[in-house]
Amino acid sequence: MVESSIDHALAPPPYLSLSPPVSGVISVPKTRRRNRMINSCLECRRRKLKCSKGHPCTNCLKSNRDCIFLAPADSAAQSKLLEIKEKVGSLELLLEKDVARDGLRAQVTSPPIGDSTAHMQNEPPALEDEKGLEPTPLAMLDALYDDDADDSLLELGIQLGKMRLTERLGGLFRPKISEELEAALRHHANGQPDLQQCLSEIRLNNTSSSNASSPEYSRDAAYLQPSTAFIVPDSSFIFGAASCQSSLLDFLPSRKAADRLVGQYFEAVYPVARALHRPTFEKQYATFWKVISVGLEPVSSAQAIVFAVMFSGVVSMDEDIIFQNFGVSKQKLVDNFRLGTEMALAKANFIRTTKVETMQAFVVYLIPMCRNEVSRAHSALTGTAIRIAECMGLHRDGENFGLAPIDVHLRRMIWYQLCFLDLRTCEAQGPRPGIRKEDFDTKLPLNIDDDDLLRSGSAAPQPAKGWTDMTYTNLRFECNEMHRLLYVDRTRLERKETSLTAVLAKIAKFKVEMEAKYTLMVDERIPIQRYAKDMLEMRLNGMHITVLHRYHNSVSQQMPERLRQIIITSGLAQVELSIMLESAVEYSQWAWYAAGPLQYHTALLLLMEVFYHPERREADRIWACIDYVFEVDPAQSREQRARHILTDLRDRSAVYARARKMRAPSDLGQNMNLAPAARASASEAPHFAANLQPPAAYAQVGSAMPLPQLRQSLAASASAEIPLPNAEAAWALEMQAFDSGPPPCSGEGAQGGGGATETAASMGGSMYDEFMPDIDWVRPLFLHVKLAPLSPPLCRFANYDISMQSEWDRIFPPHLSAGEPTPLVWGRQA
Repeated sequence: MVESSIDHALAPPPYLSLSPPVSGVISVPKTRRRNRMINSCLECRRRKLKCSKGHPCTNCLKSNRDCIFLAPADSAAQSKLLEIKEKVGSLELLLEKDVARDGLRAQVTSPPIGDSTAHMQNEPPALEDEKGLEPTPLAMLDALYDDDADDSLLELGIQLGKMRLTERLGGLFRPKISEELEAALRHHANGQPDLQQCLSEIRLNNTSSSNASSPEYSRDAAYLQPSTAFIVPDSSFIFGAASCQSSLLDFLPSRKAADRLVGQYFEAVYPVARALHRPTFEKQYATFWKVISVGLEPVSSAQAIVFAVMFSGVVSMDEDIIFQNFGVSKQKLVDNFRLGTEMALAKANFIRTTKVETMQAFVVYLIPMCRNEVSRAHSALTGTAIRIAECMGLHRDGENFGLAPIDVHLRRMIWYQLCFLDLRTCEAQGPRPGIRKEDFDTKLPLNIDDDDLLRSGSAAPQPAKGWTDMTYTNLRFECNEMHRLLYVDRTRLERKETSLTAVLAKIAKFKVEMEAKYTLMVDERIPIQRYAKDMLEMRLNGMHITVLHRYHNSVSQQMPERLRQIIITSGLAQVELSIMLESAVEYSQWAWYAAGPLQYHTALLLLMEVFYHPERREADRIWACIDYVFEVDPAQSREQRARHILTDLRDRSAVYARARKMRAPSDLGQNMNLAPAARASASEAPHFAANLQPPAAYAQVGSAMPLPQLRQSLAASASAEIPLPNAEAAWALEMQAFDSGPPPCSGEGAQGGGGATETAASMGGSMYDEFMPDIDWVRPLFLHVKLAPLSPPLCRFANYDISMQSEWDRIFPPHLSAGEPTPLVWGRQA
């Protein structure tokens, strides 16, 4: 409305219209000009004297000058010259009008999200050490396969320990992951893979892996098979071959068994994957059984939502509990309710539905299927659900259409669950998210309890400032939307439209805002609230990996140590928290869903780091995570374990690549300037602390010990003092060893003597300061803050007054600690 009024106000009058006439010439009125004859001589005109018009004139005779007159002008040429002048004047006038219109429009309309020109105006400049940094050419967005690939093989990748690795790593296509691992093993002595030789080999052989030592392809290999948690939809679910031939009674359990499954849903699924309103569903559930009790068949949409809830309840139960309560195996019960849900959805015509209840059932059905192992069938179903939801208008906020508050709430929950499923399937199967930020205006659900909607009537309830039934769900939704923006920023980084410093500053701003928003809500005595806190920290640390992992093995130049340290600090915190969320006893009822937001690909990145730099001071913590994720024999030495893991990954990925017939671009890395390799040792980098012994606490990571004991044990180990030189000396030694990294830190903490003085190299997780104005849903609450990094209680930092010493220090201030550690209270000092 504003833009149309501006266009109308600034629209040129009809006679200045830019629309060309039929002849193709711009139609503008001719400007009247005086057409006088020039009778004076040139000398009199130059000297501004009255000419007598003689030949010669009187003035020229007196001054003894040549008297020259212009010849009579050609009337046709003079008319042509006047016409050209008139056109130039008209075009200048139109240009002035356009400039004025664009300037006023820019003042009242904001640029869309993703507009690079708008972002560049407010972003900090790139630092010198990252200007030549290029992402590895071995990771790309789009995939390509030969036509003779084995389509009967499930596209789930390979399994090693707890990690499932497909051809996509971190959401990007890695067709030559086997060759990368081969280069890592072959050139380990040099400190980095020989990427020049690796790329040369790939260019010569641009088919699947040619590793002769890898085993032969066998479709029955155990590492190619799905786990028991994998659930694949039936093809008849889409095409309806036999979906409507069965009766509801063939799948419906007794009322008592159904009540048990619905109760399990609200205990284990509803708190962490909410997609319905409990009081509303309870009414639907009671009506469902009431209709059945009189011998009638419930409406199809009601059947779909009830079966979807029972299906989710079965998936979230343990095998032993299912056998004890129902006397059958979990797989048999899952298949029963999966088929029942698919039959009910098919009867409800989900493929062309306009009912929110049917779409709700579809989303509840998809949530337990899209967890650790995601196939293209899941990706296709998610894409179908998104397109149906958009046709239903779920991407438009119901409040704008005058819907009831409960309907608005349901539509918002369904839409943002689809947003999560979109990102999850995109990360696993690619290539890019189907939902873009600028394509929807649906707001986040209100921070309210379920009962608030019943009490509010026709008016929307006011959001609460404390913990509610929706707090954890909204926390996840906000993190998902930040990840969506980072997908856009990854593309902008490739196009040189932004810098790594700017993107990391955006993440830092988001971390501060999320901490300020949710810290005061959390009561750590309540398990679900502690779970939410750990989930938030895990997701926030994972954002750094999303942006930086492509640069970890950059071939243009070595990654600056400041960025490498961010990868190590954030990646280590992410994996440790993932293990805690999956293995802590107090989180066991939600562990079934842990594989949805959790991924262990970061463990492979940490393995590569500790493989090349075994003396890093984080090596003990890294190896505790590696042992848990890859389930290797702890009796072997660390180098033997690392080689065993990398060799298995190389061979298995080569087999999988041959079966899938993956192809890489023929010009892969052809125009890259490769960086020289460098190996760091304990003598060259004294901050690696090679003489540290593994803390006993890290042997407990992932074990089934009570969560409070696990937290205290990890925190005590992380607080152990590590004697280091002062910060400036440490930075000087590091810069000599790596020829990169941030400048020396300044401030009082830089001169700290003994104690546990941390160098600025370890501040990768502590990124809080200036706010960037380019995230519209983040409120700038602070302008100058004193806080410690939002990271798990495995790292401690003391309060530090932020000072702007350089562009990097301005955005990522160094947090130095001297003296006794201060107790940590979820990202802040007590």
